[in-house]
Parts: sequence; C-alpha cells; structure tokens
Amino acid sequence: MKIKEVLSALERFAPLPLQEGWDNAGLQVGLTEAEVSGALLCLDVNESIIDEAIAKGCNLVVSHHPLLFRGLKTIGDADYVQRTVVKAIKNDIVVISMHTNMDNAAGGVNHKMAEKMGLADVRFMSAKTVDGIEAGSGVIGELPEEMAADDFVLMVKRAFGVECALCNELLRRKIRRVAICGGAGDFLLDDAVRAGADAFVTGEMHYHVYFGHEQQIQICVIGHYQSEQFTSEVFRQVIEEACPGVPTHIAGTCTNPIYYL
Repeated sequence: MKIKEVLSALERFAPLPLQEGWDNAGLQVGLTEAEVSGALLCLDVNESIIDEAIAKGCNLVVSHHPLLFRGLKTIGDADYVQRTVVKAIKNDIVVISMHTNMDNAAGGVNHKMAEKMGLADVRFMSAKTVDGIEAGSGVIGELPEEMAADDFVLMVKRAFGVECALCNELLRRKIRRVAICGGAGDFLLDDAVRAGADAFVTGEMHYHVYFGHEQQIQICVIGHYQSEQFTSEVFRQVIEEACPGVPTHIAGTCTNPIYYL
C-alpha cells in the first residue's frame, strides 16, 4: 500500500474543497510514492511526534492541525516548524494534515465529539453543499435524557477527560439539545442559539462572547486540544476501512502547549 493511497482515502472522506479558504490541509511534507510502513495519527505535528514516528517504524504522520500553515521562506532551525520539516525529510517521513475539511465533513471531528457525548439525531448545525458533498460547520444533537446543567457539565468533563470547563452561569432549566464545534467555535454560538440548543460545547471562546447569554444557553468550553483529541480515532477508522493492512498508531505524545496549574 502506497502513501498516496492513504492520502486518497482520507481525501475521499474529507475532500479538500471542504476546507476553509484560509486553511492549508492536505500533503505537507514528503513523497507519496513510498510504501506505507505505518501511520502515526495525531492532533499536532512537532519534533516529538516525528521522534515517535521513527520509534514506531512509521513513515507517515497524519495530523489534524497543519504543520505548514503560514508558509515557509526559510527551512533551517529557527523555530519548531522548520526543525520538524527538516527532521521529517531527513527520516523520509511524509506528513499529511486534514484540518477544516475534517471539521466540516460528515462523520468528522464534530460528529466524533457528539458520539463521545452520546448524542442522537446528530446533524449539521450550519449545513452547506460543496461540490455536491454534504458538509457543515458544527453539529447539533439530542441527549438521550434531559439533564440538569451541573450534571451536564460533569458529563462533558468525563467524556473528554478534562479537569475543568469554562462556563457561563449554570442554566436553570434542563438541557436536552446540544450544539458542538471542536476547536475555536465561538463564531457558531449565535447559530446554536437560533437552532434552539440548550447548551454549546466548544474548545475555546473569546472572553467577550460569553456576555449576554445568561439563561439563554449553557456555554461549556473544554480546551482546544481536549475538544479535538479524538480526531485520531476518525483517521484510524478511515485508514483501516479503506487501506486494510496499514498499521495505525494513535500518538502517545501529548502536543497540547497549554498547562493547567
């Protein structure tokens, strides 16, 4: 199985036209004609991830966040991006990233979050069709049973393994309908309100966006890394179904740059 076949499988699941105009998903580094020795699946790419790929015998890294986002005018050792590119090339490791195309794809990042929360009747919150493909920003679904706000927050914390969540004041009504956006999702908060969501779960939000929604919707912000941590499970499922026999490894390296002290 060649690396380009894995790349094609991922792009069939989350076609590149689904990505936002500012994004840089797809092939980042390397030549795709090589046979796949193994795929390391992760959220971010840095030198430690390349080291883990080497240790596990993987010549392919599949990440959610692109390694090359703002372009490079120099490839040296001035920052971690340059050093990671150099290390990947020296060790014949290909880097592929599936970012907002995976956010916007059916069965992608947000659907995986909904699965972890046990939501039913999950559908796109802001649906669109791109090149005949159903896509959308964020999803909305229903809890199996309505929950008190404090119980809901505890459930979300357990589902994503987080120690704390940033919330507005607790809602004084039951929560049943939940809107979700992995990563930085405050641009969808108003859409969640219009969709009749009782709660909105995302990775990060700007401070001032919290204002004015008291008793309107329960905001629950769990961290960017934490919200998207299960994206590697989506990668694994796609590769195992479309490219049987390719060894897949979910990275053990935590690349979250934020520490909770």
